[in-house]
Amino acid sequence: MTRGGRMSQIKRRAARCTSMRLLAMTAAVLTAVGIAAPARASATLKIGLILPMTGPLDATGKQIDNAARLYLKQNGDTVAGTRISVLLRDDEGNPDITAQASRDLIGKDRVGVLAGFGTSPAAAVAAPFATRARIPEVVMGGQTSLVSERSPFIVRSGATLAQSAATLAVWAARHGIRKVVSLTTDYAPGNDALAEFRRAFHAHDGEVIEELHIPMFNAELDPPLDRIKQLRPDAMFLFMPPRQAKDMFAAIDAHGIMQAGIKVIGPGDITDDDLLKDMGSAAQGVITAHFHSAAHPSDTNRDFVDAYQAEYHERPGFMAVAGYDGIRMICAALRATRGHIAGEKLLRAMKHLSFESPRGPVRIDPHTREPVQDIYIRRVESVNGENQNVEFATFEGVKDPAGTSRRQP
Repeated sequence: MTRGGRMSQIKRRAARCTSMRLLAMTAAVLTAVGIAAPARASATLKIGLILPMTGPLDATGKQIDNAARLYLKQNGDTVAGTRISVLLRDDEGNPDITAQASRDLIGKDRVGVLAGFGTSPAAAVAAPFATRARIPEVVMGGQTSLVSERSPFIVRSGATLAQSAATLAVWAARHGIRKVVSLTTDYAPGNDALAEFRRAFHAHDGEVIEELHIPMFNAELDPPLDRIKQLRPDAMFLFMPPRQAKDMFAAIDAHGIMQAGIKVIGPGDITDDDLLKDMGSAAQGVITAHFHSAAHPSDTNRDFVDAYQAEYHERPGFMAVAGYDGIRMICAALRATRGHIAGEKLLRAMKHLSFESPRGPVRIDPHTREPVQDIYIRRVESVNGENQNVEFATFEGVKDPAGTSRRQP
């Protein structure tokens, strides 16, 4: 090679080195000012959100959907480089539609998580699909304890009826209530709530002296209320769909039940915050046990309630908190897996979560996959002219009493 050729080769090498140094310096500068160099395309985690958006349970679906969207609006839809996409499907509260939606979301849309479920039957119907696909099923709405036994991939973000009903029974027995008459709507949640209350109340030397039931529609309220007033128990235990509660409280007031010294008690579903403002003074004095109140005195809750009201112009009920925390759990699991969307990895992460919720501290029991949380005893009171569930006692770290013996396979 001639001397001139060697010089040209040296210059080319020097130019390449200079270019590499410039590229390295550029990358360093971009990183320093927070501008990342183009990375590989991020993955997407699709969440199939199945809810009753129409029909008699539409309020449940809208609360969960609203809160899920609020969480993503506040915190962003990308976690650890993975984008979250929510695919909403309306099952109208019909388990047959739930099954078809689950099938399509997994088979056609390739979702990595099933979530939502306004009722326990809907959650149970979806369970085999989640099991076969080996993806998490985050139950936000359904409250029957047995639901989580339908699949080892189910994790609950809300609560079980047993947590509220059994805690209420313990509180009642400790505060001089010995004889109770129950009045419940004759449907599965009403029967479950009564069974859990009765079991815990009897265990603490209380007695349900009579059980009265009303139908879902066109219920005659005078006969059972006359009977309760005649029996003069220490308290009457109530459970019914929230839409029946307003008429029930008005009838209780007209019969002078509380004026006769009979306490009115029940799980917090009957004084749900999104409906409580319209129940009037007849609801005041009702005592309930539940995992959340819009009046819960914490900064986290005040921020949540204010943000929800600003976004949707209504007070959030307990289903909203379950939806908000359900999306939180999915995002936290995705963060723990560093953006990996494999179903079993996400499930493993969810089973060990703990976080501060608008309801208070929550952790997931890894054996039952149920939330362990505080349950509050509340009384409906007028605060600044509005009905509020005002908390006055707390049972800390309550597990699902109907599922404490269950163990993860």
